[in-house]
Amino acid sequence: MAAAGGGPKPKLDEFQPHPVKDQLPGVDFCVSSSPSWAAAVILGFQHYLVMLGTTVLIPTILVPLMGGGNREKAEVINTLLFVAGLNTLTQTLFGTRLPVVMGGSYAFIIPTVSIAISNRFNMYIDPHQRFKQSMRAIQGALIMASLFHMIIGFFGFWRIFGRFLNPLAAVPLVTLTGLGLYALGFPQLAKCIEIGLPALLILVLVSQYIPHLIKSRGGIIERFAVLFTVAIVWGYAEVLTLVGAYDKTSPNTQFSCRTDRSGLISAAPWIRVPYPFQWGGPSFNAGDSFAMMASSLVAIIESTGTFIAASRYGSATPMPPSVLSRGIGWQGIGILLDGVFGTGSGTTASVENAGLLGLTRNGSRRVVQISALFMIFFSVLGKFGAVLASIPFPIVAALYCVLFAYVASAGLVFLQFCNLNSFRTKFIIGFSLFMGLSVPQYFNEYIVTSGHGPVHSGSTAFNNIFQVIFSSPATVAIMVAYFLDCTHSVGHSATWRDSGRHWWVKFRYFERDTRSEEFYSLPFNLNRFFPSF
Repeated sequence: MAAAGGGPKPKLDEFQPHPVKDQLPGVDFCVSSSPSWAAAVILGFQHYLVMLGTTVLIPTILVPLMGGGNREKAEVINTLLFVAGLNTLTQTLFGTRLPVVMGGSYAFIIPTVSIAISNRFNMYIDPHQRFKQSMRAIQGALIMASLFHMIIGFFGFWRIFGRFLNPLAAVPLVTLTGLGLYALGFPQLAKCIEIGLPALLILVLVSQYIPHLIKSRGGIIERFAVLFTVAIVWGYAEVLTLVGAYDKTSPNTQFSCRTDRSGLISAAPWIRVPYPFQWGGPSFNAGDSFAMMASSLVAIIESTGTFIAASRYGSATPMPPSVLSRGIGWQGIGILLDGVFGTGSGTTASVENAGLLGLTRNGSRRVVQISALFMIFFSVLGKFGAVLASIPFPIVAALYCVLFAYVASAGLVFLQFCNLNSFRTKFIIGFSLFMGLSVPQYFNEYIVTSGHGPVHSGSTAFNNIFQVIFSSPATVAIMVAYFLDCTHSVGHSATWRDSGRHWWVKFRYFERDTRSEEFYSLPFNLNRFFPSF
């Protein structure tokens, strides 16, 4: 019988909700599979390009405050790249085994800036000497923070957290891991709107629209959309620079738009291998160490959100808590390497690279390992790496607008495991998301208007601890959501199912689902030596 309007009557199953999926469908290559070697190398180079933005921006902020110039900035960037490559390899081999890039973390900026502008370094007249003394103090604080990090991970404290983590609490954690970095998106893009906005439009067009109009072989267009976008807009920015479009503009505009203003190419050495304690032996200060530990805690939480997003886009099953704790432990080793080599920043799982997994639909572990080799290679060949690192940041910010959005949407995916008709669920999700955005906004506005945070005691380290923790949207959101999920209506029989915990129970231990062994087991049968990790 025909339906009203003359069309066929829809079948009943067409109105059924979409089924819950433990693994994300539609992914071309999962964690344990890999494309051809040629495609893997190009995809690995694309991951390297994406992580360059953070790698360049953090030293650009810190090094001038420490007294360094372009030469010191180039050396710190190369060191950060080198250690990021090592940390990415160790994380993919012995940590979570997920396709995550381990790079510099914005969570460590507040304590490092506090060290860099400390009055105790005013005695050094020579800027290079001040830089070295500041870096040695940062190294000491990072080394102490790494011990805290490794204790949390390798001693299983984060495994306890993971066992009580439900899909309901994972939603605000992962969502705000992506949304919390919104200041690096359009606000940075708009600093040079004539190249940033075309980059954003081209990336959306190439990755989302053209593939539906032109069927490319093997999905080449959408898979390499970032490379196409960067090549086109970077060339366009180079032409604008050469024809003198920015010759009479303000210094800020020239710095953001010109392709020859970074100062990295001339300052970078041709060949330089970073080595431990290259700035001298580390110095230790108790206050700096405690503030850096607070940043370490924030890095743990934000990395957890990125790990969860990467597992989803890699079409893997939810991480067993032991794997999560193991990954945090190896992240602590990465922060130890940061302190030993002197990168000026701690390590975290790269949010932008996790978003790239979703954009390319490629979650291959091998691709990320190849990107780690690119990091090490270009960190040693400084001139070549500096050419790529001189890409105007508004182009990178345009990429962030899409990549951070993918990570945020990965958090919303976990709503499928929750009962959205429950008022308890609605309250926890809505309240944690709102507070996760509202509280950091208050802390950040306060420090801009007053010159100090809301917590203003006589101890700079104590003030920094609170400023670091409550400036992180993901940290505030998981604190609220995790507490409410563990305490709100715990005696009701429906609470367990409303939070989606019953969907994740079988992934708490390796032996309950064979897929966990496929994705997360250590190589060379090392699990038998570390059964608890």
